[in-house]
Amino acid sequence: MEEGEPGPLKRAVIDASSGLISGAISRTVTSPLDVIKIRFQVQLEPTTTFTLLSKNVYGPSKYTGMIQASKDIFREEGLSGFWRGNVPALLMVMPYTAIQFMVLHKVKTFASGSSKSDHIQLSPYLSFMSGALAGCAATVGSYPFDLIRTILASQGEPKIYPTMRSAFVDIMKTRGFRGLYAGLSPTLVEIIPYAGLQFGTYDTFKRWTMAWNARRSSDLTPNEESLSSFQLLVCGLAAGSCAKAVCHPLDVVKKRFQIEGLQRHPRYGARVETRAYRNMYDALKRISQNEGWAGLYKGIVPSIVKAAPAGAVTFVAYEYTSDWVESILT
Repeated sequence: MEEGEPGPLKRAVIDASSGLISGAISRTVTSPLDVIKIRFQVQLEPTTTFTLLSKNVYGPSKYTGMIQASKDIFREEGLSGFWRGNVPALLMVMPYTAIQFMVLHKVKTFASGSSKSDHIQLSPYLSFMSGALAGCAATVGSYPFDLIRTILASQGEPKIYPTMRSAFVDIMKTRGFRGLYAGLSPTLVEIIPYAGLQFGTYDTFKRWTMAWNARRSSDLTPNEESLSSFQLLVCGLAAGSCAKAVCHPLDVVKKRFQIEGLQRHPRYGARVETRAYRNMYDALKRISQNEGWAGLYKGIVPSIVKAAPAGAVTFVAYEYTSDWVESILT
């Protein structure tokens, strides 16, 4: 361990608390976009006016665009509708990001054989693998909150579950403990490339920006201190967008498994019946057959619009919170 570097326990506390705070800030700021994205993903009918022109096997669409969906949600559910399910979302995202950044630092330290200062020198492949392992660990640890958040955000009005507790009790009663992990398989398949791409591309963008800064200042040694807040924001924004664009179809499949059997009001369109899909492959096949390839990308626009600022806010908040917590503990 290098002189002045925090010990393993302090480092774990720094990474966990920084991840927790940055995740909470990011989730709260981007909640309205997440609610719209979820409504699109669980809607069996087309979500754009363009796809409405093609064959529709289900019926009229409730939501057909971001602006129209925003107006509908605001009119029917008020401003609070955009933060529906935000409590379980925070309970999910805080341990998720805490575990993610803590595991990420451990794996990167193991891979580089050194401290945080050397992590930026890791190859893109090791950054990818570090992010993937961190994402898997975080997903398993926080998944039940993710499932309950999806259900509360997609139920609309009138509410089927008025509280998080009522949703939890009903899931345990009707689906059992396994019901709290419905859709975990596509989530893990999704999170490996998603987290890997997000962290791998973030490190790559940071390296490129550091090299660009070094060329501009005639400094032969690129360093992280040269990165401005805006540059960190852009790197996080680009990383989040790249990862989300690649992995979105599996996120749609996950959401369908999570809301199976949810008895929403008929105005929200056809319901996803219990056991509608046998497995992940069957879900991908049925969605593409019944809804076209566009069905696998429902909610992609609000998803990328959300992923970009979410990734940017998370990374910037983490970088600054990490430095702040480290200054307190060391």
